[in-house]
Amino acid sequence: MGDLLGVAVLGAGHMGADHVRRLDQVVSGARVAAVADPDVERAKEAAAGLDGVTVHTEAVAALDAPGVAAVLIASPGPAHEEALLAAFDRGLPVLCEKPMVPHSTGALRVVEAEARLGRRLAQIGFMRRYDTAYRRLKALLDGGALGRPLMLHCTHRNVSSPADFTSAMLIDSSVSHEIDAARWLLGQELTAVTVLRPASSAGAPEGLIDPQFVLFETERGALVDVEVFVNCGFGYQVRCEAVCEAGSARIGDEHTMVVTSGGRATEDVAQDYLVRFADAYDREVQAWVDATRRGRVTGPGAWDGYAASAVAEAGVRALETGGRVAVELAPRPDLYAEVSR
Repeated sequence: MGDLLGVAVLGAGHMGADHVRRLDQVVSGARVAAVADPDVERAKEAAAGLDGVTVHTEAVAALDAPGVAAVLIASPGPAHEEALLAAFDRGLPVLCEKPMVPHSTGALRVVEAEARLGRRLAQIGFMRRYDTAYRRLKALLDGGALGRPLMLHCTHRNVSSPADFTSAMLIDSSVSHEIDAARWLLGQELTAVTVLRPASSAGAPEGLIDPQFVLFETERGALVDVEVFVNCGFGYQVRCEAVCEAGSARIGDEHTMVVTSGGRATEDVAQDYLVRFADAYDREVQAWVDATRRGRVTGPGAWDGYAASAVAEAGVRALETGGRVAVELAPRPDLYAEVSR
């Protein structure tokens, strides 16, 4: 397997700093070689205590830093396209957090650039594919014991939303995970979106449409509904129930520690995604490192990132218009013929 894989981490915010920690303390076979963030002090803080790490304010400089053989992109979504194309130009394998590119036109440019290379370099960070419960559900559905899937019922709740969160972001940021999970679990593309708007919660910031009820149609007639509620106030909850012709299966009800005392029982409820999906992130990054060191790219790819962006855009239009909006996808390049099926 050779020496440790030198990774440039782009972005040193909440997600990027957590990946720096993960590469240094959890994942085997890799080391952090460079950290880049426009806020140099934040980059320095993320890299503090790590040997042989260079710190940069420009992403491209980090890609060209000594010892860099792979890239982990955890910067804000609008910066992803430039970083991905720069990595492709250098032949560097990439793990890119979602959204791959926020807008489908830019996401398609990434797909086309990688297709011109004739080989995959990008894995997209849809970490639910690495969650134990989701993987068990996927295996059950693929095995066929429950018959053909008819519906997925999904729940996505956050304690609170960031100050700059918009109504559209409930779909293109939060529900983007359900978009990819549904495509992966069902092995189908999503073809249309309708968004219903219940009365907003008193806990939602003024002007934010929260919660929302999102309904997806698939190419083979299944339906996927998502309740997204980003200011529920009580915990981070993600659930999914598959209803099939011969049975159903639900994930997301797993118990954490339950404390019984004084005639009462209390249960911990995760407060954010980094807690709920910590193991999934660990497995995702370890799988990426292992594959990269073998000269391979596995997991969700650029086409999956593009499809998620295109479906989310249709969802945002459905939210704005109040109608059903069809999803329009470009032809799938041959490079991705077998990806995510």
